[in-house]
Amino acid sequence: MTIKARQKAYRMGHAAEWRAVWRLRLGGYTILIRRYKTRLGEIDIVARRGNVLAFVEVKARGDFVKAADALGDRQFGRVSRAASLFIAHHPRYAACSVRFDAVLVGGVWPRHLPDVWQAPE
Repeated sequence: MTIKARQKAYRMGHAAEWRAVWRLRLGGYTILIRRYKTRLGEIDIVARRGNVLAFVEVKARGDFVKAADALGDRQFGRVSRAASLFIAHHPRYAACSVRFDAVLVGGVWPRHLPDVWQAPE
């Protein structure tokens, strides 16, 4: 990937995350942090609504089907590992119900998909 293509992808990802943030806010979520990076992985958005703590992966593609196809086990592993560290570093959220969501950006209005992955018991 060229530097120019990488910069374009970064800008597109950043814009998609802002659209996802507003979609979640309009759905009643409080955004706790964006782009939470750890040595084990990264979470695009950490949001909370009531007692639910949502770790959200954002995928932007030309359409929703392509965005959904981009969700995979690799992303879940990255988000799951980072979520464990987030809770370890923020024990006040340990009592919350944890959920792994996705926001797909592929059209005019982003789609929020709650509970797209299940954490191992």
